[in-house]
Amino acid sequence: MSNPNPPISVIMSVYNGEEYLAEAMDSILNQTLGDFEFVIIDDGSKDRSIEIVQEYAKRDSRIVFEARENAGLPAALNYAARKSKGKYLARMDPDDISMPDRFEKQFAFMEAHPEVACVGSRVTLIEPFGVPYLNTDHPLTHEEIDRDMLKGIGWSIVHPVAFMRKESLEKAGWYNESYRTSQDFELWLRMAEIGRMANLPEHLLQYRQHLGSANFAKAEQQKKFKVKVLTEAYARRGLPPFDPSVLSAPPTTDPFEIRKRWGWAAIREKKFDVARKHAYANLKLHPMDTNAWKMLLCSVRGH
Repeated sequence: MSNPNPPISVIMSVYNGEEYLAEAMDSILNQTLGDFEFVIIDDGSKDRSIEIVQEYAKRDSRIVFEARENAGLPAALNYAARKSKGKYLARMDPDDISMPDRFEKQFAFMEAHPEVACVGSRVTLIEPFGVPYLNTDHPLTHEEIDRDMLKGIGWSIVHPVAFMRKESLEKAGWYNESYRTSQDFELWLRMAEIGRMANLPEHLLQYRQHLGSANFAKAEQQKKFKVKVLTEAYARRGLPPFDPSVLSAPPTTDPFEIRKRWGWAAIREKKFDVARKHAYANLKLHPMDTNAWKMLLCSVRGH
């Protein structure tokens, strides 16, 4: 039986997430610290997402599920947060994988540091088929995180591994529902003004990258909103006006370059079947590209 007053509420919004949803849910339900409720809001999915969550809910009473019409991620997360019972809110996305001891480590840290409003962690980037290709070195202290955010580094706290106090979210003013992208970055800047921010040094989430990810699909839109977010934050803090020229260039959104990075990472990890998929996809785009042919040859040879 689930605890009627759990210390942790996991909040997740799902929109057409059937491809990776089961793997994401398994990673939450198999946490070493299992005293939580798992609040899942379906935000108007048209695929099998609702059916998948309902099947899980029959087997695990910790799942609290509701399907609603599409209203966008910040609205769904605010609804889930207000509905939740926990002292702490743990974010999760339906295409990522939490490490088994994520909640255990984040809960212990927050209990020991009452001044902290939100703690994240470093993460491992994985490509669509789950092959790891980068371990991040996110800053750990409030001062480093806040400095980077004011430079426009939007993932100083990685959203799906955030673990925050519910009272801090309420005090900061909840998610801004007018932002359909960059809503996490906008919230972290406000939250840093009412509490401390931190990251744990462990890599507690496998952060899946795919061509439908917001950081690829909405890169230009995110940059526009980021300027607006930072302009507002600088004004709130009484700083000189924000200079948009300091923003670094957004990551490449070229599918060919992205798959090239993923393919060579798969070869390094000896996932040759995955590397072949990326090589074939790139050859469809550029049939005469020597790098794509080399990737294919290496994936066939196995080295």
